[in-house]
Amino acid sequence: MPSDAKGLGVEPGQEIVSDLRTDTRACAYVKHEVVEVCFARAPGTVLSREGPNRYREGDAILTGSTGDRWSVSRQRFEARYRALSGTPPGADGRYVSQRIPVLARQMAHDFTVARSAGGDLLRGLANDWLLQYAPGDYGVVENARFARVYRRADPQPGVD
Repeated sequence: MPSDAKGLGVEPGQEIVSDLRTDTRACAYVKHEVVEVCFARAPGTVLSREGPNRYREGDAILTGSTGDRWSVSRQRFEARYRALSGTPPGADGRYVSQRIPVLARQMAHDFTVARSAGGDLLRGLANDWLLQYAPGDYGVVENARFARVYRRADPQPGVD
């Protein structure tokens, strides 16, 4: 499968996407979601709706409010999630996402993206959302899930 210099895989008929920091169709969004977390005791893979998520020992395996499952590196998890009361930080339990903006763009066509350089390939369908957490660090969120847990970080007056 060919890919462009930014690590986004492209199949015939798919749109080529580059860095969302320079994409005028991308906007900043924040997630608000309570998730169930267990920390991996050994390396493995969790199959998300968008594709495989490989993880290392100590990484977080999350189950979201919509039942979706995915993995997050321990470093990113600690920066983006906070333990809820009753869960000691760093222990399995319930966590809430922090209001940290990510760039997101709703895609008009099916697409494929590498989570990170050399990372797992995720697939999105038309109307799903491409997220960029940092340069070269991407995610895919199904449209209905995105509508449920994400909100514009900089909403326009009178617009939610």
